[in-house]
Amino acid sequence: MSNQAVRSEITGTVCHVLVAEGDVVSEDQALLMVESMKMEIPVIAPRAGRVTKVHFNVGDSIGEGDEAVSLDA
Repeated sequence: MSNQAVRSEITGTVCHVLVAEGDVVSEDQALLMVESMKMEIPVIAPRAGRVTKVHFNVGDSIGEGDEAVSLDA
């Protein structure tokens, strides 16, 4: 298995964390939601795997390109 960084595509505020460390996720599953300009944008798993680290909590600011979640895929 290889570790993969799942990065945010936008700058905003984390409004929902939908997974926890140890969760098994499927390809295209939403991992967390980022609020930007009154819109909620999902951070999506690029492939199936197990969550090894969630780097942000609800209310945290996140930047474009920040590693949001680490997956063992």
